[in-house]
Amino acid sequence: MLAVPDMGLQGLYIGSSPERSPVPSPPGSPRTQESCGIAPLTPSQSPKPEARAPQHAPFSVVVAIDFGTTSSGYAFSFASDPEAIHMMRKWEGGDPGVAHQKTPTCLLLTPDGAFHSFGYTARDYYHDLDPEEARDWLYFEKFKMKIHSATDLTLKTQLEAVNGKKMPALEVFAHALRFFKEHALQELREQCPSLPEKDTVRWVLTVPAIWKQPAKQFMREAAYLAGLVSREDAEQLLIALEPEAASVYCRKLRLHQLLDLSSRAPGSGRLGERRSIDSSFRQAREQLRRSRHSRTFLVESGVGELWAEMQAGDRYVVADCGGGTVDLTVHQLEQPHGTLKELYKASGGPYGAVGVDLAFEQLLGRIFGEDFITTFKRQRPAAWVDLTIAFEARKRTAGPHRAGALNISLPFSFIDFYRKQRGHNVETALRRSSVNFVKWSSQGMLRMSCEAMNELFQPTVSGIIQHIEALLARPEVQGVKLLFLVGGFAESAVLQHAVQTALGARGLRVVVPHNVGLTILKGAVLFGQAPGVVRVRRSPLTYGVGVLNRFVAGCHPPEKLLVRDGRRWCTDVFERFVAAEQSVALGEEVRRSYCPARPGQRRVLINLYCCAAEDARFITDPGVRKCGALSLELEPSDGASPGRREIRAAMQFGDTEIKVTAVDVSTNRSVRAAIDFLSN
Repeated sequence: MLAVPDMGLQGLYIGSSPERSPVPSPPGSPRTQESCGIAPLTPSQSPKPEARAPQHAPFSVVVAIDFGTTSSGYAFSFASDPEAIHMMRKWEGGDPGVAHQKTPTCLLLTPDGAFHSFGYTARDYYHDLDPEEARDWLYFEKFKMKIHSATDLTLKTQLEAVNGKKMPALEVFAHALRFFKEHALQELREQCPSLPEKDTVRWVLTVPAIWKQPAKQFMREAAYLAGLVSREDAEQLLIALEPEAASVYCRKLRLHQLLDLSSRAPGSGRLGERRSIDSSFRQAREQLRRSRHSRTFLVESGVGELWAEMQAGDRYVVADCGGGTVDLTVHQLEQPHGTLKELYKASGGPYGAVGVDLAFEQLLGRIFGEDFITTFKRQRPAAWVDLTIAFEARKRTAGPHRAGALNISLPFSFIDFYRKQRGHNVETALRRSSVNFVKWSSQGMLRMSCEAMNELFQPTVSGIIQHIEALLARPEVQGVKLLFLVGGFAESAVLQHAVQTALGARGLRVVVPHNVGLTILKGAVLFGQAPGVVRVRRSPLTYGVGVLNRFVAGCHPPEKLLVRDGRRWCTDVFERFVAAEQSVALGEEVRRSYCPARPGQRRVLINLYCCAAEDARFITDPGVRKCGALSLELEPSDGASPGRREIRAAMQFGDTEIKVTAVDVSTNRSVRAAIDFLSN
């Protein structure tokens, strides 16, 4: 907005905002128009980006937290031996046959909202509560997806516990992160008693690559609230993109640590006489060894054997299939140091393993009635959790060629509650149901055919495959040689078989790392030790500022004309910093210089805008929205001529988070601020 001039204070308008104050136009102006308070000092030409090497404070240890939809965990490594990754201690509790190097993303708060427990401890304690007592406790599970799906995410966004009670999402996430912080620091103190407490840990938080900037900022705010780092030491916290972390880890793997899905024996869901990737690439490897330069690349880059066999410039896809989302990223291997270049912006969608859980819930609704399931979840929340645990155990055993039905235990509370609500038992409900592939077992269980279980996977698995196929059709992705299937859902034999069947015919090699559920966590640790490994990223959106430009008749719309102090301005001009899909190197700065619209202006407010389109001209164009603001208090300047005072703005887009700075060149006073994506 523009304030009254005689107050000696003038802000900058960069967009339509309900709180703006109208500014009277001088006589002769065609209309009353609010205006930007800065005008370009130079024509609107994209200056050559300037790259700056990122500066990171010294640290002794990197602790990465993989905060997943269904399970979470942490790992760490010391700066003295960065590739020796220490996994967290085994968690108490757990499920038979499931590795306990992660714990369920379950949070339990007391009835008054205080922290009680997290993970297996929270789940098991909640399970053992009396049904009536459980109604008062706040139990949260799979709540990460709420941040992705929220269209108007703010610091005041609420999350609903399984009993229907709500509390601020920021507090819920902070409770969970604080738990991991305390758990990790305690383990570090036990392993290394001499480790100093302050400024010694670099924290890394993983987020899906498809998360928009508000969700990333939300996680950072939760980390501040949890005490991982302070705002003053913001550089101690890195946000890692999950498929990038997986890519960083995969590049370190040796051949025996990978499974090639194309080697599965036909007609079985198991690995047949396993064909090692080693044999598939042997010829290429021998060619590389003949090259002295390639041998140097092998040694100096520190990459694993598979990557050494790949030529510089080779392209591959990482499909991170997690509990809540599928994330796809496309990387290209670069010489001489084995750095990575993103070829296409991260894409994906809500096609995680929870989609199978939702399909099961819908199946129960068809059998017992959707209204009953809704009532049961609300009035018997602990029993509902028991039922989901029972289904999860059977879901993990599902396979494309499994023979024999699967039994799913129904909690006694479910059976009893249904009889009281409906007046007949669950066996009667199954007989009357149109669902003929689920029967009642004499053992008191739901008996589901393998075909029925696999059918529950189909909507989610089809969404994943369709998204991968759409990505592979992009011209930027031509020449892909490998697809790495990673994430917790990648452990599913159903998903592995479907992906290999659909994509193997393309000649694409589908590879799954061993311990695939830990790939992102371990990669996040490596990323924290060397954030510069991903050298180039693609901007997912177009970013810029709103400015005044000199009005050019015939070029600018008449309704954008503003006449002020005898000058003709075009308002609402979108001055682009970076375009959607543009490649941006790590540390690269895009700069613009502006001058205040009025001599003597004391305060500058630069609003920032973003949109998906590459060719937006005005900040009022459809799809363009305000996404942040940066203010700069101007001190008196005697060195600059009236109307030519230079304000230099710079944005960095090559990192996982966007950084913005602005400086008054005459006084060298600068303001550095992250864009506030949560206030819109």
